[in-house]
Amino acid sequence: MFGLSFLLNPYAVKTILRPGVLGGLMSISGTVFSAGEVQFNTDILDLNDRSNIDLSQFSRSGFILPGTYPMVVQVNTQPLPEQPIGFFPPEDDPKGSQACLSQDLVAQLGLKQDQIATLVWWKGGECLDIRSLAGMDVTGDLSTSTLYVSLPQAYLEYNAPNWDPPSRWDEGVSGLLIDYNLTGQSIQQQNQATRNDITGNGTVGFNNGPWRVRADWQGRIDDDKDAVNRNQKIEWSRFYAYRALPSIQSRLTLGESYLYSDIFDSFRFTGASLNSDDSQLPPNLRGYAPEVVGVANTNAKVVISQKGRVLYEALVAAGPFRIQDLNDAVTGSLDVRVEEQDGSVKTFTVESASIPYLTRPGTVRYKTAVGRPSDLHSGGHGNVFGTGEFSWGISNGWSLYGGAITDNNYKAFTVGVGRDLLAFGAVSFDATRASTSLDDKTLSGASYRLSYSKNFEEYDSQVTFAGYRFSEKNYLSMSEYLDARYYADEVGGSKALYTATFNKQFRDAGVSVYLNYSNQSYWDRPVSERWTLSLARYFSIGTVKNMSLAMNLYRNQERDQRSGAQSNTGMYLSVSLPMGRSGTLTTSASRMSNRNGYSARFSDRLSERSSYQLSASDRSVSGSLSHLGDQASLDISASAQEHDYTSLSLSARGGGTLTAQGAALHRSSGMGGTRLMVDTAGVPDVPIRGYGAATRSNSFGKAVISDVSSYYRTAASVDLENLPANAEATQSVTQLTLTEGAIGYRSLDVISGLKAMAVLRLPDGSAPPFGATVKNEKQQDTGIVNEDGSVYLSGIQPGEAMIVSWGGIERCTLILPARLPADGLTSSLNLPCHINSADNGSTDPAPSTGVTHHDKENTPS
Repeated sequence: MFGLSFLLNPYAVKTILRPGVLGGLMSISGTVFSAGEVQFNTDILDLNDRSNIDLSQFSRSGFILPGTYPMVVQVNTQPLPEQPIGFFPPEDDPKGSQACLSQDLVAQLGLKQDQIATLVWWKGGECLDIRSLAGMDVTGDLSTSTLYVSLPQAYLEYNAPNWDPPSRWDEGVSGLLIDYNLTGQSIQQQNQATRNDITGNGTVGFNNGPWRVRADWQGRIDDDKDAVNRNQKIEWSRFYAYRALPSIQSRLTLGESYLYSDIFDSFRFTGASLNSDDSQLPPNLRGYAPEVVGVANTNAKVVISQKGRVLYEALVAAGPFRIQDLNDAVTGSLDVRVEEQDGSVKTFTVESASIPYLTRPGTVRYKTAVGRPSDLHSGGHGNVFGTGEFSWGISNGWSLYGGAITDNNYKAFTVGVGRDLLAFGAVSFDATRASTSLDDKTLSGASYRLSYSKNFEEYDSQVTFAGYRFSEKNYLSMSEYLDARYYADEVGGSKALYTATFNKQFRDAGVSVYLNYSNQSYWDRPVSERWTLSLARYFSIGTVKNMSLAMNLYRNQERDQRSGAQSNTGMYLSVSLPMGRSGTLTTSASRMSNRNGYSARFSDRLSERSSYQLSASDRSVSGSLSHLGDQASLDISASAQEHDYTSLSLSARGGGTLTAQGAALHRSSGMGGTRLMVDTAGVPDVPIRGYGAATRSNSFGKAVISDVSSYYRTAASVDLENLPANAEATQSVTQLTLTEGAIGYRSLDVISGLKAMAVLRLPDGSAPPFGATVKNEKQQDTGIVNEDGSVYLSGIQPGEAMIVSWGGIERCTLILPARLPADGLTSSLNLPCHINSADNGSTDPAPSTGVTHHDKENTPS
């Protein structure tokens, strides 16, 4: 049965077997074992010729014949991409068979460095001796084309769903990319000329190995039928190159960039930066979170909960385990439960909290940069500067962080500390001292910042107080110094900044609350204030389910010395109810800019790719249509407002990717971002699905999936329900993890052509043996021979040759008719199979099969 399931594996072959034959094969489970081999009683098979059978691959229980097989590798519960796996007799068992874990495959396991140093190899250093890792188990299963690798979790780097360690990351292939986002508008205002404009932005890039070279552009073309006011401007906004450095979990950037700092303000510069890249960490390691360490006696289940609410659950292999992928927002006491397979249970408690600006124990995060400040339009200004900052996890509760930035006329130093307050949340405090020479005078001052965060699990709410920041009058940040010195802006003046965010869920009542408040005061200017309050309630009335009521209140108050007070206060109240299968009707009332408004909006989907929206108010009507095409995302909208204007807008977002393997136009989600090119073996119109709507392969059999996240495991699959009638996918799923900006490339095995029953005959009139395989010129499996040479063939192309193999040898070749029957292959094809010259003219259909024959009267029931 071990090898038999491989024969019936739909991934490997597509075939139709007679029910009698299938039932007979299923009965083989009652077999006789002798010295590890299986002796099949062929009398139970419903076959006329029991001597013409090739079941050699099933003759030994749990045994895989030496050779190389394409297999998906599964490490504990995480799958790796399909790759060739060799099986060889081990040195101490010449008649046995053992999987060879090559050095390339072992590198993909994600072992820790101290474990790699202990590895032992065999077969001349080509294969891993699994005995060098205590508790490791390797099992091959041809029925699922899978190699199962079980490892104690403590041997591995961080493990998280949809994330792979750096050893499995794929840098992609070299290639060119062009991404764009274009919007065109035509507005006809009453008693005025029509105003047309086109705006756009995008990225042109080149990938070579780990390097990503990018150039960002933006542009605008205005035309209001007045040559004097015509404005055409297209400019390159940034040239830069970057690459990931997985060994130190960092990102190196060269060229024009922006300062990304947790301590200092951001500004544009030309130079180089080297930053710890949190995106290279597992998703739940991107911040502070606890570690859970223990030992499992058997393959066990670890459950981490808080007040009865399960936060994390995973299966771990026998041995030590270390769980480091808890969410960094988890706070308070965590209950850990280890449930062994033998029924025993162990429990313990871990304390944790969410801490702003903190780093895990024993870890150092850093950011460095050097260069010259630059302006988008006027180029470089100022002196060369340098900056560096770090955050060091001193212990499970404390972190120390700080940094400095300086040039010839400006210096700033920061030091800070953070503390896990456990049940009281987390807090951090830092102080910055800055001095600068400006206009023949020296300004010196300090700035202080306090940050606090608390997640109230028991109340289903969260408070983020990110802060309070106070700056002395003569304190200037680096960006304020540059603005004052080179761009003639006002000199600093920031005094205090208050920011608070509050979230609360009332789940039993179906109510959610969100409040955000910020207040910026200055030493020499009026205060700016902003606040937003959102309330939402979900409810049902009778048979109408999933209705919602939402209210938004906001106030923006800005003051400056030139224009005086400017404030904007508004309210928006809406009620939404579902209509039909996917439609939503929303009615709303609003008050904005001292004017009341009323509107109704209906939105619905036409298909998975297309949706529309119609709306009307007391003064206007509008409509829009959105479509996700294979080559671009399109949006078109039209609106008219009474006694004011009419408008028409069209936007397109897409891109093109060119590699040595092929090219395709496609939708684009992020400018210059990560993408995956899928090759469908030259078969066009094959729907390929990423995380969003499917994309069909072009006429060259190429499709590009753009909804790909960097450093997350990405899956692309064939949408089997929407395959063309003449196509069949023998491999429908592929997975990989791409680095930032990579152009991934993967092939999926798709067969194109007609399908029909055929009868195969050798030159002497006999038939190939039962179980012989048929492949096309691309080495794709197209069928398995049934009794008396009958086979169900797929991928039939006029005049194409197919190869028939048995006993591990390509035996004969059949040529499909140049002209297929006019009845559309509703009848069987009679196909001669010509003996290959490499087979020396032998027509022996039955090599060593591992099959014994018994007289019926001596066969036990």
